[in-house]
Amino acid sequence: MCDVDGSALPADPGEARAVRAIIDDLGLPGIVDVHTHFMPQQVMRKVWGYFDRVGERGAPWPITYRHDEQVRLDTLRGFGVQTFSSLVYPHKPEMAQWLNGWAAEFAARTPDCLHSATFYPEPSAADYVPAAIASGARIFKSHIQVGGYDPRDPLLEPVWSTLEQAQVPVVIHAGSGPEPGPFTGPEPVAEVLRRHPDLVLIIAHMGVPEYREFLDIAERHPSVRMDTTMVFTDFTEVMDPFPRGELPRLRDLGDRILFGSDFPNIPYRYRHAIESLIDLDLGDEWLSGVLHGNARALFG
Repeated sequence: MCDVDGSALPADPGEARAVRAIIDDLGLPGIVDVHTHFMPQQVMRKVWGYFDRVGERGAPWPITYRHDEQVRLDTLRGFGVQTFSSLVYPHKPEMAQWLNGWAAEFAARTPDCLHSATFYPEPSAADYVPAAIASGARIFKSHIQVGGYDPRDPLLEPVWSTLEQAQVPVVIHAGSGPEPGPFTGPEPVAEVLRRHPDLVLIIAHMGVPEYREFLDIAERHPSVRMDTTMVFTDFTEVMDPFPRGELPRLRDLGDRILFGSDFPNIPYRYRHAIESLIDLDLGDEWLSGVLHGNARALFG
């Protein structure tokens, strides 16, 4: 079944077996995927519409797993994903609290999903962010590009302070890919971290295309992680290739690199994201940490 007619690829019964074979070869119990999206149906449709329009302007971006919610859950679990997220994000005021309510309900009925939450620069964020943490939120999403907001906005100061004190990780899309926004790039994030040096940020997509600058930030701040979402795949390498001269830094930061997929909103098969990491040839220990151990240590 598909929520939206069109671009979902047909089921590949061999894909789950192939992914599970990789997990078995590494001796892992499963995968922890910190960057997946489950949203209210009407919001997910709008997100898919955005990627459809991106494809019209540039490289085609078919949504490989454009299926209904239960099929998507079954697909992830079939890959051996033990833990995943339901990253939601607002694009306007007075939306985040509603999304947090939906995400809390989703987590309550989906025990293998990390209870996820989000925020927007608005006066009420100072109240609903600590409320979300109190209700069990374990990971937040900040989408600087889609939200079009400055992470240095004074309205976010109490939010960053709360998250820093609680040590709840925030997946932050601050890089300028796939399209730059008015506040994307490394400097706004660097300024937030100067004010809140112990903030646990997970740099989404490794900061594509500003890879080097976000690696610099991670090296300066031991609390910062990076996720591999879409990086190293054929799709991203055509547009924004990861500089191979930075692979030693990536290896040295191995315990702070987390696997992310962007499932279901990816224009290729899930297994390709994992095989692209294998092709980096950074060793089984590094790969095992990325696929499972590092996130398990972070989230318990």
